[in-house]
Amino acid sequence: MVQLANRAVTEVRRRMTMTHRGRRGRATDPEWQQRNRLTRSAARMRTEHVDRLTDTLSNLPAKIGQPILAAWNAKEDLLDLLALARTRPDRETIARLLHRFYARCAATNLLELHRLATTIETWWPEILAFLHTGITNAGSEGANRVIKTIARNAYDFRNPENQRLRTRRHRGHLNPA
Repeated sequence: MVQLANRAVTEVRRRMTMTHRGRRGRATDPEWQQRNRLTRSAARMRTEHVDRLTDTLSNLPAKIGQPILAAWNAKEDLLDLLALARTRPDRETIARLLHRFYARCAATNLLELHRLATTIETWWPEILAFLHTGITNAGSEGANRVIKTIARNAYDFRNPENQRLRTRRHRGHLNPA
């Protein structure tokens, strides 16, 4: 969920820069300079860094800064909700934080935040189970990823697309001509 939220913030930042500046971000662009802070949790940053981030985004032209700040705030609302894991949260606290996240996403016209909210809604039973139990499938997913990586490297297939094409070719599905 955190990765999806960070990806949404990054996509908003890139789209706003491309739309309003007509180009990709550059090192001289304030929003590009803050790109790493945008994907970091505010709870893990020093207060002066959070203040600098919000001031920088507020001082940008409203067409660029406001959508990025809204996306960052929505991401932080989601992180606040996920931080409840293993704390035995009550239903009211979960409902309040979830409503705050959904309200922030709905208040914008950002497709990236609407997509993130839809994903959270789709996976809500699993997220709620995580909040109550603190149990995830991260260990088994990590082991599965390592197994697949070793298998690809063992057969010298570092690119999954090439692996798929080569195995289909050997089965006679693709005409080499």
